[in-house]
Amino acid sequence: MIMYSKWTETSSTAEQELERMLNIFSYVLLQVSGDAEQALEILRDLDEQYGLLKSMSMDDFVQLLQQQGFLDRDENGQLRPTLKSERKMRMDSLNEIFRSLKKADLGNHDAPSSGAGVERTPDTRNFSFGDQASNIDITETMSNLYKRTGDIEGIDLREDDIRVYETELQTRCATVVMIDISHSMILYGEDRITPAKQVAIALSELIQSKFPKDSLEVVVFGDEARRVSVRDLPYLTVGPFHTNTRDGLRMSRQLLRRSRAVNKQIFMITDGKPSALTMENGTIYKNSWGLDQMIVNKTLDEAVACRRDGITIATFMIAQDPYLVEFVEDLTRANQGRAFYTALDGLGKDMFVDYVRNRRRRS
Repeated sequence: MIMYSKWTETSSTAEQELERMLNIFSYVLLQVSGDAEQALEILRDLDEQYGLLKSMSMDDFVQLLQQQGFLDRDENGQLRPTLKSERKMRMDSLNEIFRSLKKADLGNHDAPSSGAGVERTPDTRNFSFGDQASNIDITETMSNLYKRTGDIEGIDLREDDIRVYETELQTRCATVVMIDISHSMILYGEDRITPAKQVAIALSELIQSKFPKDSLEVVVFGDEARRVSVRDLPYLTVGPFHTNTRDGLRMSRQLLRRSRAVNKQIFMITDGKPSALTMENGTIYKNSWGLDQMIVNKTLDEAVACRRDGITIATFMIAQDPYLVEFVEDLTRANQGRAFYTALDGLGKDMFVDYVRNRRRRS
């Protein structure tokens, strides 16, 4: 016997409020680099100012977060996010970007290669030996049979009648996302690091859910470059760093050289020109004034090395400083890569469309 609970407007409102607060908490948690105590303090302030909560108190909300497995306590008794919270941040980041995409954005491609693959296109062609039966266009095939014989009930189907769908080759793709963590990513009151983290987190969720054979690595670069895990993305912070772009490219190239994927690419998110360089003796040379030609030349050499290894660099500029634009134009020419001048709210859309488009090509 199926039992139904009585629906009330009050219970529905409470559920909607909880869902809304969970979404806000998830985003604030990302902004404060996973500091749950700080995120809850911000929510308390917002609730006092704007009355976010109607049917529960902040203490009730915190208790629900613990009961539903979004928070637990560490050995010091401090609240911390759980794996469930990290999963929600990834899903929310992915959903936020997909809401900004039109249906055509991920489906239209400039010049997709055709061949023996797994992704159908709307185009059809004549049947060739070896084509899969599942790719036959039944409607057009039967139409050809009728035009030739005037009868679709007979068995006089010939090879010339059969039309099959063209397909696009889906190739494995190895990607490194390079994230600038220099001080300028939070300078002048503009938060650039949160959108960068959000896009990288969303891309990881997209790959895990839709393209599980693809690989994703994350490299952050300030004075030096370092590799971080996807799980560490929500907890990234910027520092009082310069921008060692060359070190980031070199580490990314080393990671991609290990991959056997057909397509290898670097997605670099940056808001500043290169201003640091790791010297042969391990010291860091820094110069924030203008474009230091030694730093630029060494960085361009690394871009050329990436090109020789078959690695394409797509640079997403989230600022338009003249020095940055000049450098990125030179880097794009050296690597024969791609450059995007993008606002923070368009970063995710540009990156996702570019990612999906560039994994469809002939191997």
